[in-house]
Amino acid sequence: MTATHPFDSAIALQPQGEGGWQGRTHPAYANMIGPYGGITAAQVLNAVLRHPDRLGEPLALTINYAAAVADGDFELRPRAARTNRSTQHWTVDMVQAGQVVVTATVVTAVRRDTWGGHEAAMPPVPRPLDTPRTPRQGVEWLHRYEMRFLEGRIPAKWEGQTSAGSLTRLWLRDDPPRPLDFASLAAMADIFFPRVWLRRATFVPIGTVSMTVYFHADAVQLAAAGTGFLLAQAQGQGFAGGFFDHTGQLWDEAGALLATTHQVVYYRE
Repeated sequence: MTATHPFDSAIALQPQGEGGWQGRTHPAYANMIGPYGGITAAQVLNAVLRHPDRLGEPLALTINYAAAVADGDFELRPRAARTNRSTQHWTVDMVQAGQVVVTATVVTAVRRDTWGGHEAAMPPVPRPLDTPRTPRQGVEWLHRYEMRFLEGRIPAKWEGQTSAGSLTRLWLRDDPPRPLDFASLAAMADIFFPRVWLRRATFVPIGTVSMTVYFHADAVQLAAAGTGFLLAQAQGQGFAGGFFDHTGQLWDEAGALLATTHQVVYYRE
């Protein structure tokens, strides 16, 4: 009998009637406080993926972390706000103890055969197995991914020296390896540690406020990526007033752009 992958256990949901789902945070994806934000995004997306009324495949996910998600049970309440011929617009609330802790929107779509071409090209980098594996350390969720950093690792020393940039590139995949799908891709889009830590080399409190993921690949392309590595890249843009944002991209080993992501993060000194 094959053991259930930790990721599948973490995003498992039980139907609750009226289109709702019951889930529970998973210790394998624990962060410093509460769960890893990427697994929360995957749980939210899974509530739509499993809905019997879903049209098409994920096109966009925006998740807003309204409050800290506590360890324990949660309820997901997806609702199709509007269904058009080729797109469907969902809202999703995550509720704990009667309070909304996460709000989200998901757009699904029926993709058509059209002209295509991506300007966000994968940079020339060493292949995954030619890149040393980065030792696992820190909070539990980091142990769920095999990471091979090319540049822009978390600071080795917190010396408070401001750097000129915040670019990070790394190869990553689930550990143990798991075939890629929309839920796991959504989780990987949050893989990047806070850009302010890299810019400042100072361990300041942070919290993601909002994250958006745009899916540029369909299920067939994700299946072709299989259990291979993804190249993930992120760079900060604006840092001011206690908030910063970053933009990121994820490509498969063949250089196909699978997803782009954008998020805004709170920080304080």
